[in-house]
Amino acid sequence: MATAGDAVSLEQQIDRWRSYLRRRQAIHSVDVAELEDHLREQIAVLVDAGLAQDEAFLVAVKRMGNLDVLSREFAREHSERLWKQLVVAPSDSGDSQAQARTDAIVAFCLAVAAAVLIKLPALFGIQLDQDTGFYARNLSLFVLPLLTGYFAWKRRIDTSTIRWLAVAFVAAAVFANVYPFAPGGYTEPLTALHLPIALWLAVGIAYAGGRWRQVGGRMDFIRFSGELFIYYTLIALGGGVLMAFMAMIFQAIGIDVEPFFESWLLPCGAVGAVVVASWLVEAKQSVIENMAPVLTRLFTPLFAALLVTFLGAMLWTGRGVGIERDVLIAFDLLLVVVLGLLLYSVSARDHQSPPGAFDVLQVVLVVSALLADAVALWAIAARITEFGFSPNRVAALGENVILLVNLAWSALLYIRFLRGRGSFADLERWQTDYLPVYALWAAIVVIVFPPLFGYI
Repeated sequence: MATAGDAVSLEQQIDRWRSYLRRRQAIHSVDVAELEDHLREQIAVLVDAGLAQDEAFLVAVKRMGNLDVLSREFAREHSERLWKQLVVAPSDSGDSQAQARTDAIVAFCLAVAAAVLIKLPALFGIQLDQDTGFYARNLSLFVLPLLTGYFAWKRRIDTSTIRWLAVAFVAAAVFANVYPFAPGGYTEPLTALHLPIALWLAVGIAYAGGRWRQVGGRMDFIRFSGELFIYYTLIALGGGVLMAFMAMIFQAIGIDVEPFFESWLLPCGAVGAVVVASWLVEAKQSVIENMAPVLTRLFTPLFAALLVTFLGAMLWTGRGVGIERDVLIAFDLLLVVVLGLLLYSVSARDHQSPPGAFDVLQVVLVVSALLADAVALWAIAARITEFGFSPNRVAALGENVILLVNLAWSALLYIRFLRGRGSFADLERWQTDYLPVYALWAAIVVIVFPPLFGYI
């Protein structure tokens, strides 16, 4: 008789198998679900025949064949997908097509709802071009609750979780709007910048569904975030081209469409595109999801070379980092990009594969970023010593400390992996466990900083 421990072990094995299969470039998420159902059927038959669950799992996987061969078979069978799936619904079954249509309808309705929400304040005299502070603080609240609702509906999240997510968004709306921010102050922009970071954790909980407490569930959310960024960027570039042509052709007949751009197209398109891009990530994963690992492989050596060259030049010339605010902001952005490269390379890598040359390059990137972060922290401390504490400096200090801790432990785990004294799963677990830290710091900035610094 199978025990609870056996069940947990089996689910962990299936979760690792599923995660590995999702990394195969030619296999669609629908196919993964179908293959998992087939695997579970095989396991059930073998268990009924008297095998233990772990033995049944190994035999069932062996019967399904080598996954790399399976990937190539899917590539040959579904080669037309590489272009068709961007615009055509998958043609596997009537139920799948109906679900795909339902998903599309719900997503586009929510995108329209986001566009309506961002224009709703205008009915109360709050204009986008005049009340920029209000719109900046509430921008994430126009779209992220809808996106969270979309995933809560798709994942069939339980009522208790939905209730807590709703509380989080209501609290965010309260803190974003009840504080008496001083005009031209620093705490209002900090709130506008950090509120979406804090709320993105709520989106992740909804996206992962019941798997948020598992490493695989949180890692799937990291992949989703990277793919969403790619889709959104492509949509934004396409929207920019559309607006350029629209302005050109209407200008030819003497009509100025710039007011329409500023008041309607840009704000409505910006929030609606978030939902549309998220739906595309869900529905059309198997093409664009492979772009992110390629981009990671391309830019990791470039950023590693940039940081190594910078550190070498700093040592050669003996010059320190300037303490100007814009310079420190640029450093923070650079470190965020490096962290993004690390996160996505971790999410796209098979943690069972042995160390390779790219892993050595990753360690060079992480260690270089760690040293650059230490330099940035020194510069921030010097700026605080010279000019005193301010909301921006304290926020930058906290963010750099958080990045420093992440990069330092990541470097240690990666080096241990290269030396054969640790597993890549340890690094994967560290990165996913660290996600709430960013959201927690962002929430502290939103809730604590305004009253702490007198709303300036």
